[in-house]
Amino acid sequence: MDILEAMRAIRSHAKDDESVEVLKNLFEQIIDERDAAVKELKLLEAAIRNDYDSILITELDLDKPGPKIVYVNEGFEKMTGYKKEEVLGETPRILQGPKTDRATLDRLRESLIEGKAFFGQTVNYRKDGSEFINQWDIHPLVDEGGKITHWVSYQHDITERKRVEQSLVDSKVEMDDFYETSKRTILDIASDGTIRFANKSLQELIGFEKEELQKMKFWDIMPEKHGNILKERFEELWNQDFRTQSDYRFIFQHKSGLPVQVEAVIKPLELKTEKVMRTEVSNISLRKKVLKTLYQRNQDFNRIFNTKSDFKYGLSLNDKGEPEFRWISGDVTNITGYTVAECDGHEGWKRLVHPEDQHKALEHLQKVSEGRSMCMEYRIVDKQGNVIPVMDYAKPVDVQTFDIKGAVALVKQPQEEE
Repeated sequence: MDILEAMRAIRSHAKDDESVEVLKNLFEQIIDERDAAVKELKLLEAAIRNDYDSILITELDLDKPGPKIVYVNEGFEKMTGYKKEEVLGETPRILQGPKTDRATLDRLRESLIEGKAFFGQTVNYRKDGSEFINQWDIHPLVDEGGKITHWVSYQHDITERKRVEQSLVDSKVEMDDFYETSKRTILDIASDGTIRFANKSLQELIGFEKEELQKMKFWDIMPEKHGNILKERFEELWNQDFRTQSDYRFIFQHKSGLPVQVEAVIKPLELKTEKVMRTEVSNISLRKKVLKTLYQRNQDFNRIFNTKSDFKYGLSLNDKGEPEFRWISGDVTNITGYTVAECDGHEGWKRLVHPEDQHKALEHLQKVSEGRSMCMEYRIVDKQGNVIPVMDYAKPVDVQTFDIKGAVALVKQPQEEE
């Protein structure tokens, strides 16, 4: 209501002009205070906009059906899909669902009962039923006498951040094909024994999918007898960061029921959200095979390092992420028929690398530019259109004129039988 609407209401109910003037002054004061409060609230919202998506204010009463919502901002509407009119008078429980963590809600209630602020996160649900991870920062609102009157909840959708954190964990334990080849097997264990993460190699080792494992405890993937022993000692071992010995031997149980003997190295790992025990497992029965694979791979790398290169190059990725030769050795002419000038820049790289292999060659160079020396086999095309298989070994360098140094060796094809 603005002052003009207030004046019409006053004149229709006031008994005389003096009453009109008194009521007018009173309503002006009330409207000014309201406008000031709205302005102050908008300033508050602007101040925290970078850190929080929404603001929600509830009454004090925590008993069922729960504290009623008395205010939400536009950020809440955007984050949840609910309109303000749909949630006023309701409780924040409308955002809860099957995956909302009961333990987190219990901790929240205990904090509020004690009149304390609370910081936490759990799965919430939008109006359309879709899930998001909601981070709360809840504080009491007090009156002039210091009495709590309401709760204000600053909320932030951290779904994307959680996805990025998980991808970082994934990248640490599944860095490239070498780890998969060597059967490096990883799982992360939470403080209650829950399996937080299991890489593909672990899944293959015991036959369970990642989603199945995340609902299981560490001892659930063992035969009952062995699992019960670990379960009884788990809290003690956790408190000692599993440092009572350098490595452990366990019996895992494949989903088919077959036992799998493993050796594990367990170390604490501090993630942003919690502490886990990073468990690196090796399958004892596969050890000889693993060593053979590693030996063969090492021999392959040595072959590249020790072989005289057919040509060398310096390369950088331009602003568009495209590879550009900054220099290339003259040997390229003997092999491809192209002059050094014809191989210059991005067009030269495109001219030299087989069109069907350019995507994987680019990915190879992108990984190198991130700081990893790598080796990859692909094909180049000479000036006559002949396809030539090559092995490319590239490493990052710290110079101003180019970022990657590479050596290209021809891959000898087996001679055909006459």
